[in-house]
Amino acid sequence: MYRLGCLMVGVVVAATLLGCGTSVKQEQIQIKAPNADNPLADATSLLERYAGGQPLTSEATSFPAMVERVRKEDPAKADILEAGLSELQKASPAARPAKAKAILAKLQTPAK
Repeated sequence: MYRLGCLMVGVVVAATLLGCGTSVKQEQIQIKAPNADNPLADATSLLERYAGGQPLTSEATSFPAMVERVRKEDPAKADILEAGLSELQKASPAARPAKAKAILAKLQTPAK
């Protein structure tokens, strides 16, 4: 019994020292934020989630900042977004998906 115990301890120590395989290869991957170049992409993504039925939550506090980022890029679309987000906040939860789809449609039409 003593030999079996010593053998088990030896196996555990050997496994600990040797490890369970080769070492992990580490490499660095740079990830670029997908929406860094297009401020309208953040708004579009958010509206798509609302169109899919996601409820309006605390992110509504970021709407003014989102509108201002879009305004620097495209003032006309920023006006559409601002008005649409205001309507969205006032709408009932059942009406939000349809309103979000309507706002998306307005934002995706080319500017004149």
